Amino acid sequence: MTFKHIVRIADTDLDGNKSLMFALTGIKGIGLRAARCIVNELGVDGRAKLGELDDETIEKVKKFVEEEIESLPSWLLNRRKDPYSGQDLHLLSKDVDFARMLDIERLIKMKAYRGVRHARGKKVRGQRTRSTGRKGRTVGVVRRKR
Repeated sequence: MTFKHIVRIADTDLDGNKSLMFALTGIKGIGLRAARCIVNELGVDGRAKLGELDDETIEKVKKFVEEEIESLPSWLLNRRKDPYSGQDLHLLSKDVDFARMLDIERLIKMKAYRGVRHARGKKVRGQRTRSTGRKGRTVGVVRRKR
């Protein structure tokens, strides 16, 4: 068994020097809580370094992350009641960005307030806009010459 410096899971290169639990957080869409649940579900030691695991265990983790992750409890999934399919999903890597883009396009298309704010490039979540968020030009007080 050789040490693997880079392990590829879900189209993401993970560092083999990190422990399994923390290495899984390198995949977009998997946080520490989801990584801990994955490790517990598989019965694998989460503190073991990813590069030191045998090929069978890595394949088991890879299969679970890529195919069976939606078997986790629904409260842990990152896209519940998907507006297009109505199912509880767990999106990873590029799918997270793609779903976010589709959601913003949907808001813009239906002319929701949040969609209008996105379209205009303004702040969306109720932050102050009087003094911050001025992109580009510098705005200040013009002093008159004496």
